[in-house]
Amino acid sequence: MTTANKITIARILLVPVFVVQLLYYMRSGDDWNRVFAMISFALAAISDGLDGYIARRYNQKSELGKVLDPLADKLLLVSAIILLSLDSKGYLTRIPLWLTVLIISRDVLVPTGIFIVHHMCGKVALRPRIAGKVATVFQMGVVLWILLQWSEQVLGYWIFSAAFFTTLSFVIYIIDGIRQLSASPVSAATKNQ
Repeated sequence: MTTANKITIARILLVPVFVVQLLYYMRSGDDWNRVFAMISFALAAISDGLDGYIARRYNQKSELGKVLDPLADKLLLVSAIILLSLDSKGYLTRIPLWLTVLIISRDVLVPTGIFIVHHMCGKVALRPRIAGKVATVFQMGVVLWILLQWSEQVLGYWIFSAAFFTTLSFVIYIIDGIRQLSASPVSAATKNQ
């Protein structure tokens, strides 16, 4: 168990804290709940960069980390995106449903594509893409912007940027998957004899 993996596990454990605090705020409007939700989300977001830095800097990359890190990101972001797309009695700005559907669709369809490529080709050459990392940053920015209750006008730019990079990363992963399937012998046409 590396230090980087311990930080990732701590990030996963922050997710239910964030969810509970946000739900309490959305129900009661008690600002302390919003502050605690914001702090837990911010700590989790910061730890995302920290565990990656430690893994690279101190050569702590591991197979467990390759699974836990994206899982922690998805748990945090998807729970935040879903909750913030619900009605909060006017306490918080809502994330548009189309953005929620876009993000969840990508997060469901990319692993489905990985499964298909793995099943058909026996291996998957999946590389993290900069567009995916930028999409994550903008998605986290949208959540934090809403939790901080800053200008709704500027929030529109964050939402547009999150949507653009989420779509771009999705298209890149689709192209990568099609290339891998096309290069595999299983995708060659069979001749009738």
